[in-house]
Amino acid sequence: MAPRPTLRDVATAAGVHPATASRALNEDTRSLVRPATVERVRQVATALGYSPNPIARSLKTNRSETVGVLVPDITNPVFPPIVRGVEDFLAEHGYTALTANTDNDPERAALNFAAMQARQVDGYIIATARRDDPLLHDAAGRGVPMVLVNRQTEGLDVSAVTGDDSVGISRVVDHLVDLGHTRIGHVAGPSSTSTGIARERAFRSALERYDLSAAAAVTAQAFTEAAGRTAMLELLEAGAPTAVVAGNDLLAIGCYDALDDLGLECPRDVSVVGFNDMPFIGRLRPPLTSVRVPQYELGIEAARLLLDRLSGRSTTPRSVLLPVTLVVRGSTAPPPGARARRRGRGSAPSPG
Repeated sequence: MAPRPTLRDVATAAGVHPATASRALNEDTRSLVRPATVERVRQVATALGYSPNPIARSLKTNRSETVGVLVPDITNPVFPPIVRGVEDFLAEHGYTALTANTDNDPERAALNFAAMQARQVDGYIIATARRDDPLLHDAAGRGVPMVLVNRQTEGLDVSAVTGDDSVGISRVVDHLVDLGHTRIGHVAGPSSTSTGIARERAFRSALERYDLSAAAAVTAQAFTEAAGRTAMLELLEAGAPTAVVAGNDLLAIGCYDALDDLGLECPRDVSVVGFNDMPFIGRLRPPLTSVRVPQYELGIEAARLLLDRLSGRSTTPRSVLLPVTLVVRGSTAPPPGARARRRGRGSAPSPG
């Protein structure tokens, strides 16, 4: 077996000093080398089949060039696009993502966090944040580089990237009121999460703009289909909504299940709206109206913020809100016996 080519081999073949070759092959220092030299060194490295030794580089730079990514539930279709965005952006900059699933369990999150620290990850992208999260407060206090994605923790001064929950819910309520609904209920996400609380607050605020009160509101125990079904059954017992805003798409699917249990139909009897616009929800029967959150872009922006922090380009925490879009499908219609009030507001129906 031929010996693995070294940086010195690349430098010799390219006719440059090894230090110059190293700078040319490192994105952070490439700007210090003339473009023509960079191109020549990269071509030689490719021709020789050279790739940096990550162990040797980490010993020299005190960087592992790996990032820990914690997600609450990888089976939830919301999170794979976020992780993919993180991975794609990191790969472009020479970093690797180590991803772990916590099952929304704080103890498991702490174990995964510690295991990644033992592997000397350079920083973290956290999608598991709870509103009150001692693990993240402790890590931030120790100066651990991290960025929150999709969720936030109260009182934690670190960068975060989320969709605009408030605008999304406001557009949902506008849409339902335009259809003629006045008895609108809410199946909220868990109050332990920022998304659950933010979307519930936005829901109540939007109703106040129309001088409406919620027909009923129930908080689900988890962002799952089963929890959505249980909460929807409780909501229907507590009131008589003609439309229901669910805290996310999985909860909305649970609302479908509850309506089916009771022999009711969506949207004939009750309109249902979700949040996140997960893949394939347009294939439900009826296709689900939902707020589209750009999950892949959430991952990209989170990775960008973390690398900015690691490189020293940015030291001030930033909170980034990405725009959302209401996608109207077949799960929303005028209430039974009512004539829709159209005022020209809201999104045009999407074929999605």
